[in-house]
Amino acid sequence: MTDIRNIVILTGAGISAESGLATFRGPDGLWEGHRVEDVCTPEALARNPALVHRFYDERRAKLAEVAPNPAHEALAALDRAWPGDLLIVTQNVDDLHERAGATRLLHMHGELKSALCAACGKAVAWADPLSPGSVCAGCGAPSLRPDIVFFGEMPYEMERIEEALAQADLFVSIGTSGAVYPAAGFVQMARHYGTRTLELNLDPSAGSSYFEESRLGPASELVPELVRDLLG
Repeated sequence: MTDIRNIVILTGAGISAESGLATFRGPDGLWEGHRVEDVCTPEALARNPALVHRFYDERRAKLAEVAPNPAHEALAALDRAWPGDLLIVTQNVDDLHERAGATRLLHMHGELKSALCAACGKAVAWADPLSPGSVCAGCGAPSLRPDIVFFGEMPYEMERIEEALAQADLFVSIGTSGAVYPAAGFVQMARHYGTRTLELNLDPSAGSSYFEESRLGPASELVPELVRDLLG
């Protein structure tokens, strides 16, 4: 690890599962008892806004019951100490990275504690229940919705992520399924740029074969070990 200067880290649901948050899609294909198509698509929001808003209200409220685990804390420690470039890209919509202290962080799929105006595109911090028809303070439209990137919508800051991968010496994927694009393609993008690739996961992901190295086990054990290696 002595030749590593710039790092990109991708985190997925597996890193927050040990804190008690349900992974995005369970073994039964459901997310907290709902079909993904019913709570995470633009069509679902148009068809049943009350259900979609209630679903994310419940997920937002759940955050008060959980806390960062050693994997989040280790990445926050790396963020504080790493002298080179570091970008933590998370697919997660929870706030556990922030609560652990990470700042060099990008939520590519949005955030539970944020509301987005469908009319003007302005995002605002939001901690309370969000009712359909809530008014945007910026433009006055009754168009606030959960600031979640639904299936069929473009994830946030893709250009910034690709630029970071192009400059990275190491790409690490932690707790991801390897099945949700475009994040699942980051390892191939990193390999294209000649970046070293490492996967940390409880089980092999759908994209494990693309990584130069895979380490299997709980994120709460593997991530602190990696951070210790990186920081010497």
